[in-house]
Amino acid sequence: MKRTLLCTAIAAAATFSLPSWSSETVDYSQAAITYLNQLANPDGGIGARPTGTEMETKAGVWIKDTLTGFGYDVTAQSFKYTDKKGVDGTSVNYIAEKKGLSESTIIVVAHYDTKGAEKGSLGPTDNGAGVVTTIAAAQALMANESVPYTVRFILVGAEENGLNGSKYYVKNALENNGLKNVIGVVNLDTNAGGDIMYVHSAHSDYDAEFKSACESIGLDKTTYNYETWMRDSFIKASAKTLGEDRFVVHPTVAGYPEGETGSWSDHAPFSCAGIAIANIEATNYEINGEHGYDGYSQTTNELMWSTGYNPETKSANDREAETKWGKIWHTEFDRLDKLEEAFPGRVNKQISDSVDTLIEFLTNGDYLN
Repeated sequence: MKRTLLCTAIAAAATFSLPSWSSETVDYSQAAITYLNQLANPDGGIGARPTGTEMETKAGVWIKDTLTGFGYDVTAQSFKYTDKKGVDGTSVNYIAEKKGLSESTIIVVAHYDTKGAEKGSLGPTDNGAGVVTTIAAAQALMANESVPYTVRFILVGAEENGLNGSKYYVKNALENNGLKNVIGVVNLDTNAGGDIMYVHSAHSDYDAEFKSACESIGLDKTTYNYETWMRDSFIKASAKTLGEDRFVVHPTVAGYPEGETGSWSDHAPFSCAGIAIANIEATNYEINGEHGYDGYSQTTNELMWSTGYNPETKSANDREAETKWGKIWHTEFDRLDKLEEAFPGRVNKQISDSVDTLIEFLTNGDYLN
């Protein structure tokens, strides 16, 4: 479905008086930080959630119980998959929906499994941040009497070993007409931790970046969508909400035009199905990392570089000897204690900004007109 169909629906919804969300009784940003500790802090919480483990299952149950506690009817979508190494597994997607004044639907998606537990990662940034931002937004929308359009929240499993949860959801939805009213997707994956907060649209070169992902669920270039309006609309919402350009597009780098991303997260199957996406992440495309300017180095912080970071070359002091490359995801640095040591207050601030912007985006139909 194209954006023009949504505009008509939102224009009709605009005749209603929409109450704006309020934090008089609940500070949703602070609530998200509480949820992050419950999810990613092993002291009284869950901690690492490796794909296919009991801890991933435990995290899924926590997600379902939390959303149910807000008043949602939560669907647990169990699925089987074969991972990138050919190993069979099972996982669960959790789906909750807030009905809006329009049937036109925005999906908010985030994965809850983690990778790198053997290195000490507990996954507060990858992807606890996305999960709790989604959950806090769902809490805020449930407290709203009405929203301009329907919002579907999907917390997917088994992302880290092949986007299996989102692939299953999209394939199943296509078979059952479940994407009929969906006009846009916000994917939250690592929206805290890195130096710069980005919003991406899908890559304009299908063959270079999305061909394999699309063919794995039986789709091809004929349905592929790389429109930028979801990305641009989210950035507008952030500017209004935060009063500054906290969310930006990355500059053009080798292989990636300005503001475009690859197929490595849960936005990819939705792009393959013809839906515009906004992919949110915190990293640093200005670093010449292990494989160039590809966004896989998240920070210039010296703690995350074994030979030190050189601001003149925007790379390691010794590229041949470097082992850490400014990476947080899947490493010993993706844990709350080390993140707070390296970046006092950063993770909380980035999650707060993500929550506030997402709520504004989902409750104000002006951004999609």
